[in-house]
Amino acid sequence: QVQLMESGGGSVLAGGSLRLSCTTSGFFSKHYCMTWLRQAPGKEREGVAGLDTVGDIYYLDSVKGRFTVSRDNAKNTLYLQMNSLKPEDTAMYYCAARAGVCYSGSWSSDKSYKYWGQGTQVTVSS
Repeated sequence: QVQLMESGGGSVLAGGSLRLSCTTSGFFSKHYCMTWLRQAPGKEREGVAGLDTVGDIYYLDSVKGRFTVSRDNAKNTLYLQMNSLKPEDTAMYYCAARAGVCYSGSWSSDKSYKYWGQGTQVTVSS
């Protein structure tokens, strides 16, 4: 079975940076969609950034220009580079994946993903 594991979270001051990593193991199909999602206390889980193997890339509007999602196929790792962090970015960040390509209408929905990591906490203080 496919397994995902996040790392790289921590506590930073506003304006700081973090890079999250999601390592994968197990079989993946040739085409897949991988996404970072987050959930803050008292709020719904939301998609942050996602990509797939045909070049589709998606971002939550509030992180555009600050976050960059990328993938290293040789290392089976998905990354989320987060710059200019704000207190509003504080949340538990999860890595999720499914077979097939991403879709613009559903990439950010947690119902779309079959495989999940345990999450890594990001805390941004002012």
